[in-house]
Amino acid sequence: MEAIGQFIPLILIFAIMYFLLIRPQQKKVKEHAAMVEQLRRGDQIVTQGGLIGKVSKVKEDNEVEVELAEGVKVRVVKSTIAQVLNKTEPAK
Repeated sequence: MEAIGQFIPLILIFAIMYFLLIRPQQKKVKEHAAMVEQLRRGDQIVTQGGLIGKVSKVKEDNEVEVELAEGVKVRVVKSTIAQVLNKTEPAK
């Protein structure tokens, strides 16, 4: 009975860590994945490196083509997109 009492604080610490750290991080990862999947041509984005550009082409192989300035296009890995500034309306 005494051995169980010694493990209660460890169990409580793990539960607190789960609800304060692990669970919110998992939620954030899911939200980021959903944001990246919803990218479409014309969206204005910010990369983790701080570059702001407009998506000119969404490619199948985990990357997008982003226009940084007129005539300047770069390929960006989807997972490095930090946020979407302006969403475009879906084509009808």
